[in-house]
Amino acid sequence: QVRLVESGGGLVQAGGSLRLSCAASGRSTIYTMAWFLQAPGEDRKFVAQIVWSSGSTVYADSVKGRFTISRDNTKNMMYLQMNSLKPEDTGVYLCATDRGNWPRPTPSDYDYWGQGTQVTVSA
Repeated sequence: QVRLVESGGGLVQAGGSLRLSCAASGRSTIYTMAWFLQAPGEDRKFVAQIVWSSGSTVYADSVKGRFTISRDNTKNMMYLQMNSLKPEDTGVYLCATDRGNWPRPTPSDYDYWGQGTQVTVSA
């Protein structure tokens, strides 16, 4: 049973920074992991993804240059460093992983999800 647990959310002013963490357990091999944003009243949208073995990354255009996704293979941890935060970054951030099917940066390609951590950016 794959389990993903996010942490690190909170309330921050625009221009501030937060670092999110996602702890993965229940599987010996991790393929790709990603962060998604669920804003109120909106569809879940892709933020960033990382290929576990190579560290190769993909970012949504809206976060390029502001967010950095990373992982610690030894701890099965994934991180999202968020800088220069904007009010439109507000929402629940969820981490996700796949079954090894080379997912596209879209929610439907991911199989396992955490419960999410709330990020609120005030103007």
